[in-house]
Amino acid sequence: MLISIAAAAATKVEENPYGLKAALEEGGIISQTVFAILCLMSIFSFYILFTKLIEQQKIINQGKKVRASFWRSASLKEGGAKLEKNTAYKQLVDDGLAAQEQHSKLTDPVEAHDWMHGSLARSEAAINSKLGGGLAFLATVGATAPFIGLFGTVIGIYRALIKIGASGQASIDTVAGPVGEALIMTALGLAVAVPAVLAYNWLQRRNKSIQEDLNSFSVDLLGYMVSGGQVRPVVAAAPTAAARPAAAAAPKKA
Repeated sequence: MLISIAAAAATKVEENPYGLKAALEEGGIISQTVFAILCLMSIFSFYILFTKLIEQQKIINQGKKVRASFWRSASLKEGGAKLEKNTAYKQLVDDGLAAQEQHSKLTDPVEAHDWMHGSLARSEAAINSKLGGGLAFLATVGATAPFIGLFGTVIGIYRALIKIGASGQASIDTVAGPVGEALIMTALGLAVAVPAVLAYNWLQRRNKSIQEDLNSFSVDLLGYMVSGGQVRPVVAAAPTAAARPAAAAAPKKA
């Protein structure tokens, strides 16, 4: 009785002869190399996805703070001091102030609007370039991972044909291993490519929204500087401490 139970337990823990490990052993160095490349692609894809999401969210949160408090400041320097260091909006403000100071030192006559517009445009381009960092890798993974998996598939089918030719018969036990290896490589290629494509499209859409907000802020910043502070976006006034209790105590209309 005990012997039969032990034999049954040993059967349960026996490795699947057609699983991933068996497929990699069947495919040899080529399949193992393809598997390693796909794993590295997947790891770097998810690393880029999470790091870019954190970077984008930081800029989005700062944009909310800018809309809430920046334009209520008495001057650009005061507003810039409220912004976090080494951030996109802070970079635009600093570059705008630097361009304003540099214009007075120019010896050739250049319109202040053109000079500061060019400086802000360069600053925007640098920010957008940083935001797009890593997305080319995601696009490359999405485009090439299926073909890398297909390469492993071709090798698996080739091994199956060799076994059929060597044995002289196309029995299931002869071709199951190589064909299983081929199908696993195809699935792995798709499993790596699909998340990379989805991540690329999602990050691109978020980048586009951020770029639109930065461009809007840059235009408002330029208008403020060339008008001497007379032109600024309309910002809803924050309710005062005295007004809030009065509003809360106001009776509701029937």
